[in-house]
Amino acid sequence: MTPWGRLLQPDLALDASVLGLTPELIQQHQLKGLILDVDETLVPFQQSQPLEEVRQWLQQMQTLVPVVLVSNNLSHSRIRRIAETLEVPFYTSAGKPSRRKLRQAAELMKLPHHEIAMVGDRLFTDVLGGNRLGLFTVLVEPMVDPMAANSPKQCLRNAEIWLSKRLGVVLADRT
Repeated sequence: MTPWGRLLQPDLALDASVLGLTPELIQQHQLKGLILDVDETLVPFQQSQPLEEVRQWLQQMQTLVPVVLVSNNLSHSRIRRIAETLEVPFYTSAGKPSRRKLRQAAELMKLPHHEIAMVGDRLFTDVLGGNRLGLFTVLVEPMVDPMAANSPKQCLRNAEIWLSKRLGVVLADRT
């Protein structure tokens, strides 16, 4: 595998949305904290609030581990509304794969980086940023609005996956 391939290789690739990250997987991988991407990981890009099933999933996760949202989205007010609804701390304008806001989220949890999972739907932002910081990385399928299935973001994600596979990345569900 190429050096870039190693940086893009998630520790865990789920063939499911974030809802497929179960308490059993958290325990199996000895995770003590979660950093979650927002857009298309927790909430479809065109929606302003998470679905009820996402709220319930997050409440269950918060009984196990601390959770922090880290988003590249520049709209502080949008991400703040989502974070307040979910009752979790958040960072916006992260610029992932930059490590700066990921590091701040990890410091907030006061945990070793290898015990924190960076969970997101994008290889070149979420996985790359998490791997650069030494976090456990989890790639999930995006939560998208069915009406926007062929959106530019979906095309970009497909291109990322194609390129990463050319670099030797394996995206099979490795639970």
